[in-house]
Amino acid sequence: MVEFGKKLKQRQIQEWKRYYINYKLMKRKVKQYAKQIEVGAADRRHVLIDFSVMLDNQIEKVVLFILEQQGLLASRISKLREQHAVPTQQPHISKISELCEAYRAAGQDLLKLLFFVEMNAIGLRKILKKFDKRLGYRFTDYYVQTRANHPYSQLQQVFRHVGVGAVVGAISHNLANLQDRQGRCLSIYDHPSTPFKDPIIDSINAAVVRLTYSTNFLHFVGRHAFIMEEELPSTADDAVDEQGYHLMSLFLNLANTFLYMVNTYIVVPTADSYSMSLGAAATVCGVVIGAMAVAQLLSSVYFSAWSNKSYFRPLVFSSIVLLVGNVLYALAYDLDSLAVLLVGRIICGLGSARAVNRRYISDCVPLKMRMQASAGFVSASALGMACGPALAGLLQTNFKFYKITFNKDTLPGWVMALAWLIYLVLLWISFEDPAREAEENISRQANSGPLENGALESGLTRPLILRTEEKHQQDDDEEYEDSEVSKESHKPASTIRSAYRLLTPSVKVQLLIYFMLKYAMEILLAESSVVTSYYFGWSTSSVAIFLACLGVTVLPVNIIVGSYISNMFKDRQILLASEIVVCIGIIFSFHIISPYSVPQYVCSGFITFIFAEVLEGVNLSLLSTVMSSKLSRGTYNGGLLSTEAGTLARVVADGTITLAGYFGESRLLNLTLIPSLFICISSIIATICNYNSFY
Repeated sequence: MVEFGKKLKQRQIQEWKRYYINYKLMKRKVKQYAKQIEVGAADRRHVLIDFSVMLDNQIEKVVLFILEQQGLLASRISKLREQHAVPTQQPHISKISELCEAYRAAGQDLLKLLFFVEMNAIGLRKILKKFDKRLGYRFTDYYVQTRANHPYSQLQQVFRHVGVGAVVGAISHNLANLQDRQGRCLSIYDHPSTPFKDPIIDSINAAVVRLTYSTNFLHFVGRHAFIMEEELPSTADDAVDEQGYHLMSLFLNLANTFLYMVNTYIVVPTADSYSMSLGAAATVCGVVIGAMAVAQLLSSVYFSAWSNKSYFRPLVFSSIVLLVGNVLYALAYDLDSLAVLLVGRIICGLGSARAVNRRYISDCVPLKMRMQASAGFVSASALGMACGPALAGLLQTNFKFYKITFNKDTLPGWVMALAWLIYLVLLWISFEDPAREAEENISRQANSGPLENGALESGLTRPLILRTEEKHQQDDDEEYEDSEVSKESHKPASTIRSAYRLLTPSVKVQLLIYFMLKYAMEILLAESSVVTSYYFGWSTSSVAIFLACLGVTVLPVNIIVGSYISNMFKDRQILLASEIVVCIGIIFSFHIISPYSVPQYVCSGFITFIFAEVLEGVNLSLLSTVMSSKLSRGTYNGGLLSTEAGTLARVVADGTITLAGYFGESRLLNLTLIPSLFICISSIIATICNYNSFY
């Protein structure tokens, strides 16, 4: 928190310094409240009212300044428009060029204003979280509920569009018209699907998206990757652009993601028949599928730590391990050994390099391409999820070659072993590991350079003589900062325990939601072959088609949500609504009325799966805004925590399927849905209780 206060001070626009929220003052007040409550000198109501008034005044100061600057920008644009009709002796092209530059200059000032708003918005979120953490109150709930929905809400002025849309439109429209010398340019309003492109307009639109959380398909899908970044832009991000990156290495990184997801789901349609061929019950498929997830709980940690030093070596190790694991999985049939089958799947799980895949995008892809790369990561995962079962459905053959059996059960292992062998060769030939020394130098420059410059600037602008009251206040602030610096480390979390301490109640709720949706999806997918075989007599091909159809819905659903729904409703509204619909889908899946029909199963499955996908994107989007920035880097980062939560859900779900199988296949469906329903209802209740903290 101290680190943010320093960054806020360093990055303030000097001429607007007095219009920023006084983060230091509010932080000191929080400390005073904590001491007063500790000795019983203040009650809850007094603290809430007093701090609310202070926040209201700070926000009003910011909002009035924003409105003033918007008015000045509007006046400038209006005067520029008048110059269109003023006769001039300058060449026509020269006049157009001057006006274009004038509009771009106005755009630069608008961008500066948006940065001012963004800094204040981040500061408000930080101080609200700090208040809740230090005093143990649910102040954010109270404050957001009473302020955000009021018709005269100044809080919304900071966190939403702040009226810049009209200014952006005016600059875009006039720039577009000016760039057509004959004045016959097609209006941007008549062709909204092909927006006017200009570097300054692109920068403004990106700033608006960051500020308002308005989104589109690319951003919505990209946030599924949960690649956390620092809340404030840093010079390290710019340095990544300068040092460049290797496009082929990025493609190979995404190919690893795709192949791993294919590897995970290619066995789902045949896991039950493979288990039965080795003398086990069909429901042992839960253990077969879940063995990979169990190992992934461990592999995610050591791969995340390994990616601090290299990307190439862990990817090579991952490919070799997955190659060996798939060979063992395929040989288990001829060895007639369930143990070999499970060992093969465990070894495959030990090769899960998704932590490396995320870190590579976060650390090595230029900032301007990071969202596209993140969307590629999610798309590769979704495509792999759909291709896995579809490929299993095509592998319907049975023959022997040198006493090695190739059939629907073993072919998934052999095909994936071949795929990983080819990938390993391409990786060895084409992948370029970025120089770690350059990255460390960039990190040191990002950490040391701005501090020195900020100290110099603050020294130059500081008054020579301070009033006594101001000097005492400053001394108190600096003393408080120094004391907190000694208590809090600004380094990334170094252990799971330290990472857990950074999780606020709202973050824990969202991790519970993530656990719930992954649990519900895994129950649906992993037991599909057993359930459909028992109730409907489906073949392996039929199960594969059903699972592939589920996987194919991922990207279209994200297009709809990312392009339309997320711009119409707030993320927390979509979050709660999706949870409720997932709950309805689970309830509809129960076998209560006989006979159990195909339409009931298919419809309930699609409802559960589709809205769980919607829920995942919105949940991770909100999670990235409320999770501590200390979890953006290091081994125990936010991406690892979310991966562990999702993987643990899969492990528990697959274990539930196997345990429920002891009661017979006739009871399997209902017994596995009961925990799913309970967890879903619990997450809905937790969401309602923390609804206003998702802001």
